[in-house]
Amino acid sequence: MTAWRITETREGVQFSLKIQPRAAKNEVAGLQGDALKVRLTAPPVDGEANEACIKFLAQLLGVAKSAVEIVTGHTGRNKIVLVRGIDKEQLMKKLSKNFSKN
Repeated sequence: MTAWRITETREGVQFSLKIQPRAAKNEVAGLQGDALKVRLTAPPVDGEANEACIKFLAQLLGVAKSAVEIVTGHTGRNKIVLVRGIDKEQLMKKLSKNFSKN
């Protein structure tokens, strides 16, 4: 996971995502380039995929939905997300549990 860009900020961690909408289930699908690939069941219309992305990441990382913000990429599949209240180490620990299930 060294190629994945994760930036620690004063607020939390910021990282890049590659979203695949209309998937069979919500899941982390590994890395794609320098982004974490996330599959979502929601379609990419009327902000449904963005809302599903926020909800999925909040549940996965154990934070409130209000702590997850899409910083850039609201209308595309490539996004930069900010998660408040956690650091890089906590992010990696929570994601490593998820990767071990895949």
